[in-house]
Amino acid sequence: MSHKWVTATDGVRLSVTVEGRDEGPTVVLVHGYPDNSSMWAGVAAELAAKHRVVTYDVRGAGRSGKPPGRASYRLDQLADDLRAVVDEVRPEGKVHLVAHDWGSIQAWHAVTGDGLRGRIASYTSISGPSLDHAGAWFRAQLRHPTPRRLKNALSQFLHSWYILAFQVPLIPDLLWRTGLMGKQIQRMEPDAAPPERSDGLYGLQLYRANMFTRLSRPAPRPADVPVQVLAPAGDAYVTAPLQTEIARWVPDLRIRRIAGTHWVTRARPAVVAQAAAELIEYAETGVESEALRAGRPS
Repeated sequence: MSHKWVTATDGVRLSVTVEGRDEGPTVVLVHGYPDNSSMWAGVAAELAAKHRVVTYDVRGAGRSGKPPGRASYRLDQLADDLRAVVDEVRPEGKVHLVAHDWGSIQAWHAVTGDGLRGRIASYTSISGPSLDHAGAWFRAQLRHPTPRRLKNALSQFLHSWYILAFQVPLIPDLLWRTGLMGKQIQRMEPDAAPPERSDGLYGLQLYRANMFTRLSRPAPRPADVPVQVLAPAGDAYVTAPLQTEIARWVPDLRIRRIAGTHWVTRARPAVVAQAAAELIEYAETGVESEALRAGRPS
């Protein structure tokens, strides 16, 4: 295992770790909120036997820099951070992405943008939609209502209560500083690790910098790489329809509904790693496993 520092376009230093098989396909794991890269320990260990595995602390988390300003956490900057990491660990060729929660949100932004076009071989997303896709999804549920669509929209609104709460000045910050927010997350999600207070505190800017601007004015953002969505059945924050009803933007799509909670990455690392490895194998060789083939939307 080796460690290196990567400097982002705005000067923030990102803590990057590389492990596994040097000659294997390079896989970049992007964690979410309020985690840091240690969240991937189990998945990385599973993948390392056959892959070169890269993890990094996103800005505001772990050992990476923690800029105070809201603008420093906008999706364009987060995608630039990912590109800086990719350029460092794989200057030529492609990488495979596996991402969770806010890691998925920013990875979607990179996968559907221009900065890493031609550099991403496959993408496995867990419990995190594209905010542009999510905004369009909500509009579709409400503009063309059916009982099913209204039920889906209401269910996601109820799952997303915390997004509104995080917009309130001072109170969420205070809850993180006192440790109360971390305790609440663990009560709701027993598979979550005790979050670091600083990770939760600085990461609030992710919600404040991006949520409403993206959801209210979604842009069409198609993906031109193989994408796999892993949707945990017991996710307390992101419903399956929001994650999976995306075929119009993703022509090469696989969907797998798996048992587990939002932090299935911690609770079932072997399942997550196996699913990711199957998509990587498909992207590298064209060989599609039976389970992967079964995930194609009908």
